[in-house]
Amino acid sequence: MSAVPEHYLTLQDYLQLEETSETKHEYYQGAIYDLAGANMRHNIIVANVIGNLYMQLREKKCTVVPSDLRIKVEAIGLYTYPDVSVICGEIGYADGRQDTVTNPSLIIEVLSPSSENYDCGLKFQHYRTLASLQEYLLIAQDRARVELYVRQQEHQWLLMEFTGIDQVIPLTSIGCSLTLTAIYEKIGFDAQDEKP
Repeated sequence: MSAVPEHYLTLQDYLQLEETSETKHEYYQGAIYDLAGANMRHNIIVANVIGNLYMQLREKKCTVVPSDLRIKVEAIGLYTYPDVSVICGEIGYADGRQDTVTNPSLIIEVLSPSSENYDCGLKFQHYRTLASLQEYLLIAQDRARVELYVRQQEHQWLLMEFTGIDQVIPLTSIGCSLTLTAIYEKIGFDAQDEKP
């Protein structure tokens, strides 16, 4: 999300804009923020994650979706587009719309220099208000490094860090796992990139 809002709009104006806009925007408290496009490395990581989770979730009551699906964080009125979301059980649609949901179990963000501070800080603070959210996965794209936050008791999250290409990430909320090898397939890290 850019630091300066592009415009101030009503929610209805924002939703109408998103139906015709060629770019996606985040909406928060009347302001919209342009979401920058992703580079090839970012897109490969997202495709790898979605492909791996799709294969594991085929027989389960969970669905993995890409960033075209909007998430509404109802407690604070944020509308945003995570890189990858997994919704389990009945899908909770927002505002009577099929393009916005309220109940992800897992949210995954691929970090970039322009979004890393936001994704790790304020955005995660907003996401934590989602009662359905059990895990939050942050994936670096410049080196083999992943952080997994797992909801514990109320107001408590456990952080697990994974560095090195041979590690396995348990995603217990959806009964799956991801290897760093699978996440970073076709990225081509050299030995120096793999260090934390």
